Amino acid sequence: MKPTPLPASSVPLPEQKTIYPSPFAAQVEGRAKRKLGDHFGLSNFGVNLTQLLPGAVSALLHHHLKQDEFIYILQGTPTLVLGTQEHVLNPGDCFGFKAGNGVAHQLVNRSTALVVYIEIGDRTAGDEVEYPNDDLKATQLANGAWALTHKDGRPY
Repeated sequence: MKPTPLPASSVPLPEQKTIYPSPFAAQVEGRAKRKLGDHFGLSNFGVNLTQLLPGAVSALLHHHLKQDEFIYILQGTPTLVLGTQEHVLNPGDCFGFKAGNGVAHQLVNRSTALVVYIEIGDRTAGDEVEYPNDDLKATQLANGAWALTHKDGRPY
C-alpha cells in the first residue's frame, strides 16, 4: 500500500503511551504523541507530533549519549528545562539537543493552554539515556528496543 499525504492529527496515537515503568509513567500521563515517522516507515529518524495538557511534561529530565533531538513549537508556551536553566518558548521557537553533551532537558507545560510541538530525533544505534533526577537508565538493545533499569542495573 502506497502512503498518501494526510493531516498529522489523523495519525493514530499508539496503544502504549510510554515505555517508562511505574512510578515514572504517571509523570507523562498528560502527553499524547503521534508517531508520524513510524507511520510512514521512516527508519533513520523519528518525527512526533506531541501535545502536552496543562501541567504535563514531555519526558523525565534526561539526556542522550548518541541520539540528537530537535523540537519546534507549534502552539502554546511550554517551559524548556535545560540543565539548571529554564526558558519559556513560544510558537515558532525551536531548539536542538546535541547528544553526548550531558545537559538534561524536558518540556513542561506550566500554562493553562494546550502545547503542541514537533519533535525529531535520530535513531543512532546503541544509545543510552541518563535521568539525573530519577533512579532510571535506558539502554538501547541491539534490536532497537529499550531496556529500562535502575541506575545500578536492576531491572524494573
